[in-house]
Amino acid sequence: MKNLISINLFLAIVVFFNCKSLREGIKTTKEEPKDTGAYLMVYFKDDDHSLHMALSTDGYSFTDVNQGKAVVLGDTIASQQGIRDPHISRGPDGAFYMVMTDLHIFGKEQGLRDTQWERPAEKYDWGNNRGFVLMKSYDLIHWIHSNFLFDEAFEGYEDMGCAWAPQTIYDPKEKKMMVYFTMRMGHGLTKMYYAYANEDFTKLITEPQLLFDYPNEKIQVLDADITSLPDGRYCMMYVAQENLGGIKMAFSNEINKGYGYNPEWIDSEPGSCEAPNVWKRLDSETWVLMYDIFSIKPHNFGFVETTDFKTFKNLGHFNKGEMKTTNFTSPKHGAVIPLTTLEAIRLSNHWGMSPSFKNEEP
Repeated sequence: MKNLISINLFLAIVVFFNCKSLREGIKTTKEEPKDTGAYLMVYFKDDDHSLHMALSTDGYSFTDVNQGKAVVLGDTIASQQGIRDPHISRGPDGAFYMVMTDLHIFGKEQGLRDTQWERPAEKYDWGNNRGFVLMKSYDLIHWIHSNFLFDEAFEGYEDMGCAWAPQTIYDPKEKKMMVYFTMRMGHGLTKMYYAYANEDFTKLITEPQLLFDYPNEKIQVLDADITSLPDGRYCMMYVAQENLGGIKMAFSNEINKGYGYNPEWIDSEPGSCEAPNVWKRLDSETWVLMYDIFSIKPHNFGFVETTDFKTFKNLGHFNKGEMKTTNFTSPKHGAVIPLTTLEAIRLSNHWGMSPSFKNEEP
């Protein structure tokens, strides 16, 4: 067994310097960590509109770090006092970048506002909102956060209907974090856009640009998820609300344009699903596509996996196949990234968990 005093002292030192780096904007690393030994899932729940986290040591069984309770309450960070659609990624500076939809769909029912939506549905439609919550951390515990509203940042966005499902990826050509998202103007159809964030990750500094043109202009598209592949291409999973609505896939040699249309459906669901997220299994060339099945009750996550992005194996749903949850149910719109063993130990210690990790000494 490791000496607990030594571990806690070491972790305290790491946390101190990481937080110092966060405050001062110092870049701690330029490379992805090589010693990954765990997975982190972020998600939200409809009943609290808040941020949740879960850890896994094998990529099959996930345990919520706070026994199914939120780690960050939506009413402490969002202008609508609730968040949806959290996404997390790691930047080249070693920091973790989190983006979330600033939206509470039950605001009236919970006494947070007097109207069903923030603005009239007759003009701005269902689920209308105006922006995102941006967060940045070096240790997954201490965060800085900002609220970004499009109509306050750019001219001509007073009539935007919604901005949903933001995600981030580092653009090596622009040397910036790219934020891509779903947006609708007024009562129009949703489309997918991208913009770039400032270095502190407190706001978007470029106006939205169209990310992808769907061949049928009468079909809504949303929920893009972009993965950088080993061969240099980018794979974008997204939702097309065609027929029942599900997951489609497109490839490009550029991160923010040139995605070619592919008519094939990727998910394995008879009903509608959304929120695709692709993540790689550790020590393997297998990739997992996770998505949110909102057409079933209770809602659940579905999974397929692939080694070539041509054929996909159905893994079923959480707790109805190979994938498991241990202490939580009905997650919504999640994302998974790899962590180092040290990062996972630090996070689990903070929340009082006691998982075992493959790279720990006996």
